[in-house]
Amino acid sequence: MAGKANHIKLFSFNTPQMRAFHLTWVAFFICFFAWFACAPLMPVIKGEFHLSMAQIADINIAAVAITILVRLLVGPLCDRFGPRKTYTGLLAAGSIPVLGVAMAQSYESFLLFRLGIGAVGASFVITQYHTSVMFGPRVVGTANAAAAGWGNSGGGVAQATMPLLMGAVIMLGVSETMGWRVALLVPGLLMLAMAVVYWKFTQDCPEGNYAELRAAGIPFEASGKGGWASFVQACRNYRAWLLFVTYGACFGIELFIHNVAAVYYVDHFKLSLKEAGMAAGSFGLLALFARALGGWLSDRAAARGDLNSRVNLLFILMVGEGLGLLWFSQTGSTALAIAAMLAFGMCTHMACGATYALVPFVNRKALGGVAGIVGAGGNVGAVLAGFLMKGTGDVRQTLFILGGAVLLSSVCAIGVRFSRAAAANDKAATAPAAA
Repeated sequence: MAGKANHIKLFSFNTPQMRAFHLTWVAFFICFFAWFACAPLMPVIKGEFHLSMAQIADINIAAVAITILVRLLVGPLCDRFGPRKTYTGLLAAGSIPVLGVAMAQSYESFLLFRLGIGAVGASFVITQYHTSVMFGPRVVGTANAAAAGWGNSGGGVAQATMPLLMGAVIMLGVSETMGWRVALLVPGLLMLAMAVVYWKFTQDCPEGNYAELRAAGIPFEASGKGGWASFVQACRNYRAWLLFVTYGACFGIELFIHNVAAVYYVDHFKLSLKEAGMAAGSFGLLALFARALGGWLSDRAAARGDLNSRVNLLFILMVGEGLGLLWFSQTGSTALAIAAMLAFGMCTHMACGATYALVPFVNRKALGGVAGIVGAGGNVGAVLAGFLMKGTGDVRQTLFILGGAVLLSSVCAIGVRFSRAAAANDKAATAPAAA
């Protein structure tokens, strides 16, 4: 841990740690922008391809489901090749379906490209991996959560700006049919540009790049073989699977709420589309600070207590999320519904940050494998919530069931607890860094 940063100098770009911090959240922002860029344009796309609601549901599920597999893959790839090569490759390869969706001529081709776009959601795992290897125990929770939260906001920005971008293109004299296609070229080109920047200005870890370090025989934290070996090692660790469940119960719920909140406000509270959009958008804005707050509180709890203090915080946040979700599902007035959504939304985003504040401590030699498994859990949660919604056919009933499921999942957080010896060892390792 000697080379890891134990302070976040937010306005500095002079160290490899801070360059990685800033470039990884910017890359994550661009990837999430590209991932959600199609969503606000779907009313136009639906009309052009004459899509049914069932086809739209299939498109949405496909975009989330493929991310599960890719998140499982990119974690071990980070251990093997390093986050610099892995992120550059994902940005370059991911730009192909993002650019390709603008060329789609049918439902089938659009579905295929939308499936490919879902792969860029795996950028989250690389983001968390890179900040985990660059920052020490004192601030790793804050670094992970801040990078993830700021990157997450790319989805919200896409919702707001893609219709404006399409409108600007149409004002130049382009038809609506061509306007949405031109607008979707922008995120693809941004991904290609970011791939070049990431390759040029980052390195894998404080000591350098993995390939050069292995060739020189220089030891570093993630010095294992990586790849399949990393994944197998992570799979054998029960804590990785418990955090898989907890992340499904927080980030999975976050994705689900993004998809249904506006519809819920229109159907149950008779708000206009504009009012419902503003209400639903407030949930997404919480990502700008709430996830970072969860990571920061986890670091503070560990500084005052030990590693298990992080576990206790995650449990408390998940209980708060479950209770708030039950409240949100049962309230009858618009004001109370928004208050309940913001309350459980705070706990949800903070729980996401607190979950990944624990990931670096599960298995340092298989960090990528653990990060991939836990990250995939978030998308599994979103997919299961989507199928539950299709089964019940009612948003309110689905929210109520999900609230109970989150409370049950909080038990998994307690199960992550570390032995006294492991907690003491971590405390001893943190003390020199603090000094």
